[in-house]
Amino acid sequence: MGFLSRKAKPAPVAVEEPHPIVEELERMEEVVPEQGTDRSAADATNGSAAGPVAAGDPPPPAVAEASSGAVPPAAPPAGERNGASADEASESGEGPGAGAAKADQDEGDGRLKAKDLITPSRHDAVEEDAEPEAPTKHAEVIAFANQKGGVAKTTTTLNLAVAFSETGHKVLCIDLDPQGNLTMSQGIDPDKVEKSLYDVLVNDMPISEVIQHREIDIAVSSIDLAGAEIAMSTKIGRERSLEKALKEVAGEYDFICIDTPPSLGLLTINALTAATKVIVPVQCEYLSMRGLVQLQNTLKMIQENLNPDVRIEGILPTMLDARTVHAKEAIEILEENFGELVFKSRIRKAIKFAEAPVKGSSVLKYDPQGNAASYYRDLAKEVLANESA
Repeated sequence: MGFLSRKAKPAPVAVEEPHPIVEELERMEEVVPEQGTDRSAADATNGSAAGPVAAGDPPPPAVAEASSGAVPPAAPPAGERNGASADEASESGEGPGAGAAKADQDEGDGRLKAKDLITPSRHDAVEEDAEPEAPTKHAEVIAFANQKGGVAKTTTTLNLAVAFSETGHKVLCIDLDPQGNLTMSQGIDPDKVEKSLYDVLVNDMPISEVIQHREIDIAVSSIDLAGAEIAMSTKIGRERSLEKALKEVAGEYDFICIDTPPSLGLLTINALTAATKVIVPVQCEYLSMRGLVQLQNTLKMIQENLNPDVRIEGILPTMLDARTVHAKEAIEILEENFGELVFKSRIRKAIKFAEAPVKGSSVLKYDPQGNAASYYRDLAKEVLANESA
């Protein structure tokens, strides 16, 4: 029953004998000079026990070695010992110099720091002077329009384009007429083409896929184009379909000449929306001139709603027969009502204009030295002179 007794047991009497580790420390102090606070910090870091060890506890490894008579290893030099202690403290994140040592190590091994990974703010950005952009080349888009048919729109479109080409300009013709007369005038059968402007306007095909290379480049037409207005009726932005398509090639040409159908429908509106200038061929007859008023009204609506930059470049008298009084009176009416808008050039009647399309060429190629070719060369000079003015 002794273990159940409540009597206080006598406390163990501590033996006042020097501990072996104390003797070992005294011996090391004699070998290594005193290091002051550095030694104390290193001893504290290394966990050296300078205080007495409670009786009954198992001796540490150093004590066991001392008790067994083994010779402890020689202490390293002070510099090495202190350096090792600092390194150990830095690695463990302890000690007064741990932060500085960590920063130096990060700088030395080339790793990114937190401040390098932060996205720069707008205050850190360096403002640089913007370099002026090179001017972008844009083709001059000319639409040839008149709601009356048979006034030489197609003839003027092709031959003026070829005359531009002779002066070194790169020209593209757009055949927006479902009859395909401009396409046929370059020796292309519109009934046999696989892709035409119908696919460009309705199905958003790139216009470069319907361009064929003849005397000039030509975006071909087909009879399918007659149904384009109905197919585009539910399309959003249908009035700008041609304008959007021309952006692909606008930088490749100096002039884009658009032949329009004899109406003021959706195809003609597409041409006027895409154009910068309009040339109006007018047969020197009374009925042909009546269409000018309606064309002006249509053009005014387009300027207000779709294309404020489009303007009439000029009115071109065509199919002039100077032998008749009626033709002379028609010219006088045009000049009285439209003044400087009437071109000085006159396109007179000539059989060569009817013969050239049979050969699939322009009149400038069919009869380069004839009077018919000279009419359009003179017109080209006048248009180019207005460009530079």
